[in-house]
Parts: sequence; C-alpha cells; structure tokens
Amino acid sequence: MRRLILQAAALRPMTERLLRAAGLAPGMRVLDLGCGPGDVSLLAAELVGRSGAVLGVDRSEEALVTARARAKEMGLAQIRFLHAAADEAVDTVMADKRFDAVIGRFVLCYLPDPIDTLRRAVARLAPGGILAFHEVDFLDEFRSRPLVPLWQQAGQWLLESFRPTIAHPDIAGRLVEAFETAGLPMSGLFCECPVGGGTASPLYAWLAERVRSVLPLLLQSGAATCEEVGIDSLEVRLQQAVVAMSSQVAAPAQVCAWARKSCGEDSRLAR
Repeated sequence: MRRLILQAAALRPMTERLLRAAGLAPGMRVLDLGCGPGDVSLLAAELVGRSGAVLGVDRSEEALVTARARAKEMGLAQIRFLHAAADEAVDTVMADKRFDAVIGRFVLCYLPDPIDTLRRAVARLAPGGILAFHEVDFLDEFRSRPLVPLWQQAGQWLLESFRPTIAHPDIAGRLVEAFETAGLPMSGLFCECPVGGGTASPLYAWLAERVRSVLPLLLQSGAATCEEVGIDSLEVRLQQAVVAMSSQVAAPAQVCAWARKSCGEDSRLAR
C-alpha cells in the first residue's frame, strides 16, 4: 500500500488536471474502475462534493480495506467501494444505475479487452457523460541526464518485471484509437512525465518501493540478485547517486485522455 500511496502523491497533479479538464463537477455520479486504495476515487469525491457520489470498484479486497479507511478518515460520506473486477463492473454496476462519469488510472492496460470495456461503459453512460483515463506508457523508459546508472538500472528492473504482466503495455499510446473504436471520439488528451532531482524528490522512494513490489519476480527470473538490488538501501542510494551527478531524472510518460458523450447518444453505441 505504501507503494501505491507514494505513486498517488507523484501522480495526483496529473490526474486532477485530467478530471478537471474532462468536466467533473459538483453533483456528478462517478464510477472509478480499478480504484485500488482509493486515490482517484478520493480525488473525484472532492471534485463532485457532497451533492455527488463516487463508487470505486477493485478486485483486491486488501486495497478496498485501505480505501474505505481513508474515506472514513477524510469524512467523505459520498464515496463507496465495491469488490468487483473492473471489466465486469461496467455490466453489473452500470446495469441499473446511470453514471455521469467513468474514470480510471492504470487500469485499461490490465484489462483483457479494454476497448470492449470502454464500449460497454459508453453505452451505459448518462447523456453528456464523461470518460476519463490516465495510463502509463510501458513502452517508454526511465531517463537521467547526466546519466545515473543506478536510476537506469532500477527502472529497467521495474519495466522488465511489469511488462510480461501487462495485457496491453501500449494502450497509453493508443487512447485515441481506443476511444474512437469504443464509439466516443476524443475530446482532449495530454502527456506528462514525472521528473525529479535534488534531495527532496519523491521519485526515489516511489521507484524503490516499486522495485520492492516486484522483487520476487526479479529474483525468480534471474534478472537480479538480492545483493545487486539491495532493496533496503535502494531509496537512499538512488537519492545519493542522482544528487552526486546533479542529474534530472524522469519516469515513463503518463497519458491522460477524456471524452464526453453527447446528450443525443444512447444505447445504439452498444451495437
């Protein structure tokens, strides 16, 4: 969970920009697919206010326990969480309830058929409803200038471990196609990269925790040994290496896209 919360802190500004640009507003009913520990759901709840409602769905009950606790601590009564797979929720949850927005972060890449999931979501969106998704480009690389070998290596460990588990590593570069094929032409999109440097960047902790989360896969595949990774000191060593080189480091690109269903569109989109 620490990894996901660190990630959320680094990515919140991008996701908030996406949701505001897409048009999330007070009073809206929002479905967050693959909500994890609730970061995007909590952000959406702030934007729709107490007159709105947010439902976050995820297949991990552990993540939902964290999400519910965080929502309670923040006093956000307008948010609920449900144990369900993201691609199934567009049928089960949306079957008898209209939503004004369907949103998600780092979820389309994991779905067996993201375009079909989007198509079904579009068909059940309320007229004027919004799709808004934030995806990472798993075909991109970690970068550093001047070069910091440890940053490059840690990033490579992470990507090599994740790529085989991602159903659609290229989806961030195909969001225009995905939205249009699903029946909802793109309204807007932008791309940003998390960048850092100096002593205070949160990226060192974020990358170290990401590597920690895939350490069993790294060891099992033989891509690295415990000694090579040195996971307990990796965060400090990343910071020291970057600072020593006065380097600027970057993580893979993040692509955010949104579209709005016209008030005249209805279930014909499902055909």
